[in-house]
Amino acid sequence: MTQPRTRNTNARPENAALGDLPDDLSIQIEPWPRIGRPSKHALEIWRVTDDWPARVPVTDAEIDVFEAWFRDLFDEFLGPGR
Repeated sequence: MTQPRTRNTNARPENAALGDLPDDLSIQIEPWPRIGRPSKHALEIWRVTDDWPARVPVTDAEIDVFEAWFRDLFDEFLGPGR
């Protein structure tokens, strides 16, 4: 039978805290750059493209839904409608 592992209390903590820094010390603490391939969700590398047609077809049912939910907003911007 194996004995359970005990935690090494002398081990260095995962994330060391800096503690309180002097007021006259003007440094900016930034995270270290990541090594390796950037993640898929890194917003700096996203590219936005517009491949919609110049005129987007909209059905009467879609217009009814927008008017039902946003009528007050449309009236405020465009003036009262029907």
